[in-house]
Amino acid sequence: MRRTYRLDLEGKNRDRLIEASKHDIRKYIRRERRKELPAGADFWDFDVRFGLEEASAEVIFPADLIRRVDAVVAEGGNQFFVQIERKPGTRPPRAAGQPAAETDFDGLDD
Repeated sequence: MRRTYRLDLEGKNRDRLIEASKHDIRKYIRRERRKELPAGADFWDFDVRFGLEEASAEVIFPADLIRRVDAVVAEGGNQFFVQIERKPGTRPPRAAGQPAAETDFDGLDD
């Protein structure tokens, strides 16, 4: 997904445009996560670029995306650019000799 969201459209409420853009971003990520994983992959990872314009976009973590949108809105920005690309990700194996975490879930003090 590669898109520039404008927040100053004539005849449109700015708050609704902000919420619609966040909803569109979240919906895209949910849709991409539902796709079938290739062999050997554990999860879908995302490469995300964000900026006021496409030329000034920088790479960010996917978890920071909505916070960055909120920051642009707080500064009074009229648009922002988002690029999201999915890629398969794998979790690293546990180190040899590292036991699984053992916890006591009964809530009793020993």
